[in-house]
Amino acid sequence: MSKFIIEGGQPLAGTITASGNKNAALKLLPACLLTDEPVILHNIPAIRDVENTILILRDLGVELTALGRGSWRVHARDITKSELEPTLAARTRASFVFAGPMLARMGAVRLPIPGGDVIGGRPLDTHVQALSALGASVGMSKRGVFEMEARRLRGAGYLLLGEASVTATENALMVAVLAPGETVIDNAACEPHVRDLCRFLNKMGACIEGIGSNRLTIQGVDRLHGTEFRIGSDFMEVGSFIGAAAVTRGEVRIRDAQPSNLGMIRLVYGRFGVRWEDDGDDIIIPADQELTIQEGLGGRIPEIKPMPWPGFPPDLMSIAVVIGTQATGSILLHDWMYESRFFFVDHLTFMGARVVLCDPHRVLVQGPSRLYANPAGVPSPDIRAGMALVLAALCGRGTSTIHNIQQIDRGYEGIVDKLRGLGANIVRVDE
Repeated sequence: MSKFIIEGGQPLAGTITASGNKNAALKLLPACLLTDEPVILHNIPAIRDVENTILILRDLGVELTALGRGSWRVHARDITKSELEPTLAARTRASFVFAGPMLARMGAVRLPIPGGDVIGGRPLDTHVQALSALGASVGMSKRGVFEMEARRLRGAGYLLLGEASVTATENALMVAVLAPGETVIDNAACEPHVRDLCRFLNKMGACIEGIGSNRLTIQGVDRLHGTEFRIGSDFMEVGSFIGAAAVTRGEVRIRDAQPSNLGMIRLVYGRFGVRWEDDGDDIIIPADQELTIQEGLGGRIPEIKPMPWPGFPPDLMSIAVVIGTQATGSILLHDWMYESRFFFVDHLTFMGARVVLCDPHRVLVQGPSRLYANPAGVPSPDIRAGMALVLAALCGRGTSTIHNIQQIDRGYEGIVDKLRGLGANIVRVDE
């Protein structure tokens, strides 16, 4: 077990470079199973979830070679088994995305129920619906193991997803590209990492049209070949560091932030008074921003909700709560997707935040609040809530301790080095 010790109250200042998109890496690595030729991927972040995905691939018989600076050579020449190792699969939600490429390559797969963040119910019904439409039979044993088989894949024709699920869209894509016939996925997710997967598959020889929209048309092909691909930047990490700069009142430049992916984040953060400037692919968050919440028409308390892309990302709701504690005014945050997202706010109230947990889905935040370190320390319950508590500690007074930081390590690359490079007083203590 490890912990962060953070001395707060120091404005961040300096330059960092955005890491590669976590959610893209966790899908493109399994997608390498779709060809028996070598694939080279660039800009893969060094995070725990990626490390675990690499362990799963190696357990399946895949050859992986680190080329340095976030680049990997992946060669799935031979796959030696069709069952994911349960201990590894239980460590991350993304393990379920192996269903698509394993069905397409091996015709069968056994998957345990995936792990990941405990932020509420995350049903897998849409995955089962999509895979079944493409010719797979899906069952579950009493041991909680999915048993899937596809003796003959086929294009699904018109496939309307029951929800715009990112991973269900990705699983369906990775089967459809090798399924004879046409598949039209409607209500598809279109996040930047889904677009990266589509472009990557097309570079491997797939035929996917409508990339970036919620309707994807796939013509199945006989085989895919090796390629080389660079994944985009992680807009969740960028959004987190924008929040860190704003609440500490520091000036930060984020290189390779890809502003084109930040449109809704800019709009929602702007309701707190947060602003930044674009400079090519970089962004600059100016110092000493006047954080004031914009009231709704007639003086109403504004409400923020996450939505599927291009809406506000649900994974930034925890960061938005902390920004709200430092802004003048009141705001309601409503995460209708996950009923456990906001349970971490109890730790913020102990630090001095004026936050009311109205119900499992909604919190009312009134700011600004002067935050103070919690002498007993706080645990990191999941990736994003953990990062939100780091932001609270950075702008708080005194020395904070954050435990269970392996959760943060799952999604943020080199967080201590990046924050120290911006002047933060943070150390990692391994126990």
